[in-house]
Amino acid sequence: MAKLYFNYSAMNAGKSTLLLQASYNYQERGMNTLLFTAAVDDRTKVGEIASRIGLKTDAMIFDDNTDMFQAIKVEKDTGPLHAVLVDEAQFLNETQVWQLAHVADRLGLPVMCYGLRTDFQGKLFPGSSALLALADNIREVRTICWCGRKATMVARLDENGRIVEEGDQVVIGGQDTYTSLCRKHWALRQLGPDDCAPTPTKPIVEPQGDS
Repeated sequence: MAKLYFNYSAMNAGKSTLLLQASYNYQERGMNTLLFTAAVDDRTKVGEIASRIGLKTDAMIFDDNTDMFQAIKVEKDTGPLHAVLVDEAQFLNETQVWQLAHVADRLGLPVMCYGLRTDFQGKLFPGSSALLALADNIREVRTICWCGRKATMVARLDENGRIVEEGDQVVIGGQDTYTSLCRKHWALRQLGPDDCAPTPTKPIVEPQGDS
């Protein structure tokens, strides 16, 4: 039975590389894949999925108005199609995630989504929230903080390389704009061992012992 998959991580964990490898594995076996990426992502060019290690390929684009089910059905009706892969899946909206679930359930195609879980303020993206609720299979793609612990959070940096506290949820940028941190150092706003950690901006509640 076809399933809806969600592979999530912090920044720079190699999500796009994994997507391109998965697509290659299908194509190597004579199967056809359909790739999507967000129209808002213009770090290389619109409609291109590019990995940090140099792999890249063209893809269809989606925006808030794209009917994912209909777009995929048209491609399936045109010729053989065996899998759908979606990069930057955090930019999907809830309706589109349901449409992708219907692709798996009604068209019998596996749908593999790759994206961030949370934004720079530690809040779920709408698409990621819906995928966490609806996906049949959820997998974390791991990367590490500068301290060596698992990185689960994303920090946004300004032009001086300091952490940004406020702003729009979506600002497209690469390694000079975002960095991945463990929860501890994200809360401390500490970017490295020589960075003087300020007072945490997130409230810390001390555990209470038994009275």
